[in-house]
Amino acid sequence: MSKSSLQELLQIKHPILMAPMFLVSNTKMVIEGMKHGIAGCIPALNYRTLEELQVAINELKAAKVDGGSFGFNLIVNKSNVKYKEQLRMLCDAQVDFIVTSLGSPEETIKEAHKAGVKVLCDVTDLAYAKKVESLGADAIIAVNNQAGGHRGDIDPESLIKLLNENTSIPVISAGGVSTKADVDKMLSYGAIGVSVGSPFIASIESGVSQEYKQACVDYGAKDIVMTERISGTPCTVINTPYVQKVGTKQPWIERILNKNKKLKKWVKMFRFYIGMKATEKAATEVTYKTVWVAGPSIENTKEILPIKKIIEKLTSN
Repeated sequence: MSKSSLQELLQIKHPILMAPMFLVSNTKMVIEGMKHGIAGCIPALNYRTLEELQVAINELKAAKVDGGSFGFNLIVNKSNVKYKEQLRMLCDAQVDFIVTSLGSPEETIKEAHKAGVKVLCDVTDLAYAKKVESLGADAIIAVNNQAGGHRGDIDPESLIKLLNENTSIPVISAGGVSTKADVDKMLSYGAIGVSVGSPFIASIESGVSQEYKQACVDYGAKDIVMTERISGTPCTVINTPYVQKVGTKQPWIERILNKNKKLKKWVKMFRFYIGMKATEKAATEVTYKTVWVAGPSIENTKEILPIKKIIEKLTSN
């Protein structure tokens, strides 16, 4: 596969992938994205049941248009008890692509390729990039230190160049993009395209509360902080008064328990469950516990817009 074009890889008009966002992404967003020439992706875990996931797959297949494509994000480690059934459904439906996160994509790549489905793998460093390349991944999604949610530690330019110099598969950059100039910059570093998430939160079509969307308008890059209180792994959130009140570090009891090898896994699972429940409530309801996940690219979010207009900002000078 040539490294020259995300358009070639995913059969789309523009080199843009609407990133999968927990609780935020939905079929309305992806359908609008496809209509306007980009790819869109939804976390499979946004659907509580396999039946709901199948409905979403069917809706996206029916809405598929030339110049756009759709896929789903799979958590491929043991924490996702629905993984095998989700993978089977996505392969049976022959979705355009799967994005893997948090675990080995070996089985996903093997099964997806049998069905003619491409696999793009989230990576934050060279070691993991080389691993997924050896397993047959179609592309790397390079998650840099400007990404929202669980971000990497390396700046966009350095990460893109590092992966390009040491791997032979295409590199898609994730993080730090909210304008056409940002897209062009990532392409100039050697990415074949970009994965964009946070700028789409404040869209008319997104599934979160009006308050969450408005927060992406009212706050900016300087208001993004890292917290350990959602999943146990540092995650970017908007620094709301509630986040300031509870702090961003793990509670002391968790820090102590995390030092115990036998208990560490269970503590992390408990933190993940509690954190995700709090995040879900804040994303969809009016609550004083405002834990809103976002990245610094909300800096250029000045109003709540339809997906069409956000894509125009990313594709037009």
